[in-house]
Amino acid sequence: MKNRFLLIAFLALIALSVGTCQKKSDQNISLVLTKLDESKLLSYSEVDGVEYNDQAPVIGINTQKEYQIMDGFGYTLTGGSAMHIHRMSPQARKMLLTELFGKGKNDIAVSYLRLSVGASDLDEKPFSYAEIPDGETDPELKSFSVAYDQEYLIPVLKEILAINPDIKLMSSPWSPPKWMKDNNDTRGGSLLPNFYNTYANYLVKYIEGMKTEGIRIDALTVQNEPLHPGNNPSLLMLPEDQAVFVRDHLGPAFESAGIDTKIIIYDHNADRPDYPITILNDPEARKYIDGSAFHLYGGEIEALSEVHEAHPDKNLYFTEQWIGAPGNFSGDMAWHTKELIIGASRNWSKTVLEWNLAADPNQEPHTDRGGCDRCLGAVTIDGDEVIRNPAYYIIAQASKFVPPGSVRVESNELESLPNVAFKTPEGSIVLIAINERSEDQEITLNVNGKLIPAQISGASVGTFIIK
Repeated sequence: MKNRFLLIAFLALIALSVGTCQKKSDQNISLVLTKLDESKLLSYSEVDGVEYNDQAPVIGINTQKEYQIMDGFGYTLTGGSAMHIHRMSPQARKMLLTELFGKGKNDIAVSYLRLSVGASDLDEKPFSYAEIPDGETDPELKSFSVAYDQEYLIPVLKEILAINPDIKLMSSPWSPPKWMKDNNDTRGGSLLPNFYNTYANYLVKYIEGMKTEGIRIDALTVQNEPLHPGNNPSLLMLPEDQAVFVRDHLGPAFESAGIDTKIIIYDHNADRPDYPITILNDPEARKYIDGSAFHLYGGEIEALSEVHEAHPDKNLYFTEQWIGAPGNFSGDMAWHTKELIIGASRNWSKTVLEWNLAADPNQEPHTDRGGCDRCLGAVTIDGDEVIRNPAYYIIAQASKFVPPGSVRVESNELESLPNVAFKTPEGSIVLIAINERSEDQEITLNVNGKLIPAQISGASVGTFIIK
């Protein structure tokens, strides 16, 4: 009897091996490929007829091991971006916005946008929502108005929301009104302590003002690049000052006004994980804080995991990375995919956002005295003509296939094949990988024990969708 059971078990094992090592997978698997030489851009194909090779390297995907839930992939919609989009003809504008934010076959389903509170350095000029004559102050914020944004930004946002009502919006201030600062300038300086409460109320009014326009701000970072006061606009805000501002002013102001917009700290480079950790170590400040935001102009992407390990109950966001004009498609696509789409996601980030959505052929507009004059938009807009640049494809390889609510799941990385895996709300499994080798690679995807033979072209980014 014992030998009979052993024989049955052995035959079952053989049957299982044959079933999982078949030459053709019985699962529906497709591949979307962008080659670094641009010979293929978001090219769809069915992974069918690939023969099983027991010598091929294996990427194991374990959907039982879950990490963070994703909020989305996208861009910063700067004031300059909105200006260029708004100035397109109505038909061309609708086509572009549908392509960017729609969910149709030829759309890329961008799901997250970052905005500036007042001006960023990619506006025509610095401005705030409380502009008053030099030498005056307005502690009661009687001058507050979002009228400037009603010209370009708000109309474009309303069109985007009509296409994708579920898109999430994050806002970031580059500078308070200059009369609140110790240098009375849009560039640099620090927020005067006697205006901490006024500035908190200013941000409350911003959230409420956008809500009046039908625009919900899901998250607010306290300050864009608080350790870079050389931009225009900009502000120096040290970690101890940001802790006080959040703990004693912004958090209580949001609470008092019944605002549920998330408060996110830091919003600067990965070389200073101590900045958010310092603030989160304050028990009174941390109760108002959802998480921390990062850029990667300095440091290593793995620093995000350092913050996660110190405060695992707080979220992480990747909010900005620029591409310098005129762009280098091969290098930009490879680096941004490896470090951000894959790297930031593998290090607990809920978002990956590129800087910025749109510019004209001269990378205009930008402010004087520090505005970025080389920031290449994801799209270049020249009248109604649209050119799609590297950041368009970097985000599209993820945004279209990893919708909000997807969860990152476990996958192992192979040499020359960095990757990240997700499980979507509909139950599909998505693997984004970059083949760093010049030659094609045969691989085996081991999805929860099911072996699926596949292949990825040399020097390319591939998104595998397994249903």
